[in-house]
Amino acid sequence: MVKLPPKVREYFPYVKVRPFQDKFIKTIYEAVDNRTNVLIEGSNGLGKTVAALSACLPIALERNLQILYVAKTHRQHDRVIEELMEIAKKQIVSGLSVRGRSEMCLHPMVARRASDARAVMEACEMLKSEERCPYYSRIERDFERYGELQQQIMLRPYKASEIHKICRVERFCPYELVKASISEVNVVALSYLYVFDPKIRAFFMKNLEKGLGKVLLIVDEAHNLPDTAVEIASDSLSAFTLRQAENEAKRFEYEDIAEFCKAFRTSLENISGKSRKESLIQPQLIFEIIEREAETADVSAFLEELHEVGMIVKRTLLNEGRFPRSYIRRTAEFLLRWMETAEDPSFVHALTRYTTKTGTSAVKLEIVALDPAKITVPVFSRVYCSVIMSGTLQPLEAYAKITQLDEDSVKKVVPPPFPEENVLALVCRGVTTAMTRRTEEMYRKIVKRIAEVTCCTPANVGVFAASYEVLEALLKAGIRDFVDKPLFYERRKMRSRENARLISEFKSYAKRGGAVLLGVQGGRSSEGVDYPGGEMNSVVIVGVPYAVPTPKVKAQIEYFEKCFPGYGREYGYVLPAMKKAAQTAGRPIRRLTDKGAIIFLDYRFSTLYCQRFLPSWIRRNLKVLPDRNGCVASELKRFFRSCSRK
Repeated sequence: MVKLPPKVREYFPYVKVRPFQDKFIKTIYEAVDNRTNVLIEGSNGLGKTVAALSACLPIALERNLQILYVAKTHRQHDRVIEELMEIAKKQIVSGLSVRGRSEMCLHPMVARRASDARAVMEACEMLKSEERCPYYSRIERDFERYGELQQQIMLRPYKASEIHKICRVERFCPYELVKASISEVNVVALSYLYVFDPKIRAFFMKNLEKGLGKVLLIVDEAHNLPDTAVEIASDSLSAFTLRQAENEAKRFEYEDIAEFCKAFRTSLENISGKSRKESLIQPQLIFEIIEREAETADVSAFLEELHEVGMIVKRTLLNEGRFPRSYIRRTAEFLLRWMETAEDPSFVHALTRYTTKTGTSAVKLEIVALDPAKITVPVFSRVYCSVIMSGTLQPLEAYAKITQLDEDSVKKVVPPPFPEENVLALVCRGVTTAMTRRTEEMYRKIVKRIAEVTCCTPANVGVFAASYEVLEALLKAGIRDFVDKPLFYERRKMRSRENARLISEFKSYAKRGGAVLLGVQGGRSSEGVDYPGGEMNSVVIVGVPYAVPTPKVKAQIEYFEKCFPGYGREYGYVLPAMKKAAQTAGRPIRRLTDKGAIIFLDYRFSTLYCQRFLPSWIRRNLKVLPDRNGCVASELKRFFRSCSRK
């Protein structure tokens, strides 16, 4: 039994320590105490949030550091505050969770545009500078009361939603109150973007008096970070934006800019043709189009002029009492970024034809980042130290290389806290979604295996396909007729609210006979949602979710091959797919007491190559079944019969 370090015991809020939670805590505490980064994997049910906080708080307070706890969702941010409130029963600690302006702002002009974070940020700054925000102006008018609220926030941990409610009553700007309080609290829970997006970080760091060098960074759900880093560094410009820029230019009587936007869009349409596929293009091609259509020899000067016109439009709109968004400025920003990345080998540039939400064909330009380290290194190299944790990080060495963590970083996989007998993991031979074997016969066979699972599972079953193409093939193969429970399924481009209703209805069947949820690996239902306490008894993984080998995917593989000879395909193609599969497989097991079955319907999961990318808690008892009817049913009956006896 590993004992908690004495200083950690003063902060750990619970009477009992979960199995291996002490090992997780000790690893983090010793690494942070030595000012060393730690890359640590701990499975579901371990209690990673409170463990990381308890390990870091004594060192942070002793050394005058501030903890920034980054996670992907608001629910995870709130969880940090909830655990801090438990710790606060033992020690005086403060903290707050941060949400973006789009969700915190009370001004109706900004609140109506909540979905466009970039536009919201710009509008907010302009409203403040023009003294047209009553919530911001009230701070100066009643600074004494504002100061009292700041003092109140420092007394205990607060969720962003609590601060929002207080400010709605007091009529102060909640975002500004959070900003003013950030430097005074011990822990800040926030989105990855505040720390890893260079532009947002520049704004955010103005509120941190200590600076990055005095930040103890905790990165939760860190398996998301490489993809998030690439998304941060990438950008796109759609034909829709160009059309809106043209209309904007006409309205404000910039006829030359309107003509340019129209001609530029037409040129892109002509180049892309009628193909729905993406193609990589040389950046110089776009410069030549700009030179021709703008009739200029100085592309940079022309784009700067375009950018300035966009600023004039924004100010004019604000004076008219309208939302200050400029499509002209957005077009200029993208094309200036295109110039900036043109000679950088860690970027490729693409012209892509895609289908819009309305079903029409459209074209867009893309700046595609290939190197996550360009985003992660400026952070990891400057903070005091980092705790990087998740339930699916293996192989740790690959993750450390991709994000360019220090070579002396501590790397640790902590055993799962739940008993082995709580999890049944099966792989079925004889089925696959490999491209060359996607036949009607194969899909019917897969559907029959799924029917065995639904028939022999007490209640809810999740079925997650490798892609929407596979999902739709399962529907076509008659999965509705084979499963003996109500079927709910995701659709392409499903709205978030619609998806939330789907999940809620599916979960409601956990206590009334069960249902089947059909989704995709890496989608909203397979990563952003937990199904604890019997809300999903079995999960079926249909196929390995390899990306379609598009030019962008091939470019990623080639780039990693140059950086890590011999590992390009593994790092750029295999690992992302296996992370999705592993994340999906963990949906039923979220608590120590949860019991669930994981069924991989693809023989490729039986290979040692694929298995090495799965978490150890899945690998340890993974059973490979022969290609025979009834095998899955027999295993599930035995497992759930055993569960019911305990």
